[in-house]
Amino acid sequence: KILVLGAGNFGTCLAQHLTLNGHKVTLWARSEEVVKNINAQHRNPRYLSHFSLHPQLKATANVDDTLLTQAEVIILAIPTQHLRSALSQLQGRVSPKQLVISAVKGIEQDSLKLPSAIVKDLLGDKVAEGAVVLSGPSFAEEIVQKLPTGLSAACKLRERAELAQQCFHTPRFRVYTSGDPVGLEVAGAIKNVIAISAGACAGLGFQANSKATLITRGLAEITNIGTRMGANPITFTGLGGVGDLFLSCSSEKSRNYTVGYTL
Repeated sequence: KILVLGAGNFGTCLAQHLTLNGHKVTLWARSEEVVKNINAQHRNPRYLSHFSLHPQLKATANVDDTLLTQAEVIILAIPTQHLRSALSQLQGRVSPKQLVISAVKGIEQDSLKLPSAIVKDLLGDKVAEGAVVLSGPSFAEEIVQKLPTGLSAACKLRERAELAQQCFHTPRFRVYTSGDPVGLEVAGAIKNVIAISAGACAGLGFQANSKATLITRGLAEITNIGTRMGANPITFTGLGGVGDLFLSCSSEKSRNYTVGYTL
């Protein structure tokens, strides 16, 4: 039984994927309209609205004690700047036995904390210690289309990363485990800045040489910051590092690339 918090693009696509993978999934959304549409029409009216969702995927606007207690896995797919307020509603209600998986990419503006640190603040040390970071090159639309995708699942406790791997893994959705959650989070956040730069590079009319240099030096900068924060430099050569960076810097599907190009 899996509870997915956040019915945006990524939360919706993960909930759909997990339902197709045989799990009993409930998707939490703030909007009653979104909840009603998913339950009655099997569509999210705001995100990925042109895709039909599995009839067994259920949505709710209320995470009551029964739903939360029964959830063996809790997936966080909430924008970083709203993560703290969302988790405040779960404070004291999540057990270390439950597997918390963070699919959140970003840095909290006021505190400059990564998502895992916000989880620690709100849900406690024991829950945070066993939490898994899920990241990598993954456009939500392609996941819903069942196109091949690869992600990394990272936790300092190897068995927890492997449990997350088992939840998601299919022949078309491959998950590789890692022991470096900090590296994954740093890469997932800072690659957005480089992606804006890559879009601006294209918008200014610069071509392949310029973009290749920008992406390569951007990766070096991300690696430098990450290793100073305790990450393993090898992490930045993997899916969550160079993989996600390449995706975000080379496609018009990337929101950050589009922002940079438009600017």
